Amino acid sequence: MAGRARHERQPLTNFSDFGLNKNLLQALTGKGYTHPTPIQAQAIPAVLTGGDLLGIAQTGTGKTAAFALPILQRLSTSASRPPKSCKVLVLAPTRELASQIAESFKTYGKHMGVSVAVVYGGVKYGAQTKIMARGVDVLVATPGRLLDHLSQRTIDLSHTEVLVLDEVDQMLDLGFIVPIRKLVSHLPKTRQNLFFSATMPSEIEKLAGELLRNPTRVAVTPVASTVELVEQRVVFVDSTRKRDALVDLMAEANMKRVIVFTRTKRGADRLAEHLDRAGIDAAAIHGDKSQGQRERALASFKAGQSRALIATDIAARGIDVDNISHVVNFELPHVPESYVHRIGRTARAGKAGVAITLCAPEERGLLRDIQRLTGLDLGAGDGPGGAQAPRGGRGGQQQRPKQAQGRSNGQHAPAGPRGPGQQRGKRRPGKGGGGGGGGGSGDFGRLAAQLSAPRSDRSGRMNPN
Repeated sequence: MAGRARHERQPLTNFSDFGLNKNLLQALTGKGYTHPTPIQAQAIPAVLTGGDLLGIAQTGTGKTAAFALPILQRLSTSASRPPKSCKVLVLAPTRELASQIAESFKTYGKHMGVSVAVVYGGVKYGAQTKIMARGVDVLVATPGRLLDHLSQRTIDLSHTEVLVLDEVDQMLDLGFIVPIRKLVSHLPKTRQNLFFSATMPSEIEKLAGELLRNPTRVAVTPVASTVELVEQRVVFVDSTRKRDALVDLMAEANMKRVIVFTRTKRGADRLAEHLDRAGIDAAAIHGDKSQGQRERALASFKAGQSRALIATDIAARGIDVDNISHVVNFELPHVPESYVHRIGRTARAGKAGVAITLCAPEERGLLRDIQRLTGLDLGAGDGPGGAQAPRGGRGGQQQRPKQAQGRSNGQHAPAGPRGPGQQRGKRRPGKGGGGGGGGGSGDFGRLAAQLSAPRSDRSGRMNPN
């Protein structure tokens, strides 16, 4: 795919430096946002030029604002829209992400009179058809439901000026690439295209080559790199003991707001029921839940009524909840890139967080796949108890923890000695890694105290999504 080199413009340090509409700046100030994140600093000037953009960024980096703000700037000088049409079309893989993006447009455009609609499956068509009859400035949609509206001629895309594809790698996983090509056939050939993905496998590169014209490329992290502020830890435990292990971990007070990932929908329901029986408020969210059930579960979690949200990978994509203290991989994902997306639920807006993986013996192969992708040694090759590993610091620096005293190097404040069976993430050989002794079968009461102390917030960077 032909393309311009990565955007070389000197990154700007304040939103006021971008020349944005005063109404946009007022909305940002009202939210307390003054400094752009790296993806915003690179993408906003590029999008404002009107050209295509290819952005490689993980979830939680503020990429929604990276395209929403310059699009709203464009809309501030745009003409009115015809009935059933939209000026801007944003495609997202899930209902939750679509709702989140729509809410961001409403928040940033609150002083501009911008109309925003969101279209997804799982709800009746009537309300969606009614709002689209008047036409909107911004339409955020999932591909399947949008195709249904096009077939019923309740939406017209022939006047669309900007197309945004968000979380394209997830849309690939969900089988949306063919529907996306069908949707693009309804769009004008002359338009601006903005393309965002956390990873860039070959099929996505091919799609980008089809849709983008001489795009500016921006990237804030290496493809598929794990979030640096997340402390990643592994507990080796038999599958039959995982539920009890999670209950013991959740007994620690610092496990305040936790997302737990399972592979299956039924597994999510069973785990939520198990936690409830143990006196831990939990809610499950997955694709078999109705939209109302999903919204209630998410609202309960946001309000702090549920400490744990049990989710499948698809349902969790696009969940935007502040102050997630921990992510727990109850089961390892079959696709290693999903591990990156999972742990990206924590350590957002410059804050740190903890990701704990419960790994059964039969899952070590999946753990090795994650190691190959991320370059981290998570102990997949160690014995049943795992290895005592040096702790990975910033900038590749590592320090060996003081094991006997249970003291930290100043980055953490563990409540006690490291429990048997625990493995901290370390760089693989050649990247500053090292190893040590083994451990036993695992006392999860003591383990919870060691695992649950999140890092303090070291960054004052604001991170509008």
